[in-house]
Amino acid sequence: MARRSFPLSRVYTLLEPGPVVLLATAGRDGPDAMAMSWHTMLEFEPPLVGCVVSNRDWSFARLKRTRECTLNIPTAELAAAVVGCGNTSGAEVDKFARFGLTAKPAKRVAAPLIDECYACLECRVADTRAVNRYGFFVLEVVQAWVDAAVKEPRTLHHRGRGAFMVAGGTIRLPSKMK
Repeated sequence: MARRSFPLSRVYTLLEPGPVVLLATAGRDGPDAMAMSWHTMLEFEPPLVGCVVSNRDWSFARLKRTRECTLNIPTAELAAAVVGCGNTSGAEVDKFARFGLTAKPAKRVAAPLIDECYACLECRVADTRAVNRYGFFVLEVVQAWVDAAVKEPRTLHHRGRGAFMVAGGTIRLPSKMK
């Protein structure tokens, strides 16, 4: 195998962590949603998710202040709305109105669910020790919802610089996990 040097500034394109989500927050000025691809599962029970929200994002202050959000998992059919949410600021744009998203009340947090997404996770901030240094929030999922009609969701996976991969077919291999 012939390997070549790869720019360190692009390493993130090799380590795609999972599907792009829309992180929604609530505030006095209404709901907001930001596109986020930097997240990872940390624990199974209770389910903990680590995510990076830049302090340059409008959602950063909202999440830090309210300490709750929803993680909404869109399918490829929402790609234009996802990219739109990622390329605009909630400080300037009502993203729900502009991109045709529907805010629905969550059961356990004030942040809205996004009705068009096939799965939604209601979350509370569980740990902020790495927020000031890295923008890394640890979220506890307190309620999860999934559209039972969606059997094989075609999720978006950010590859960097406007490139996305769409989840493909599923293969099943032996597993000891239940």
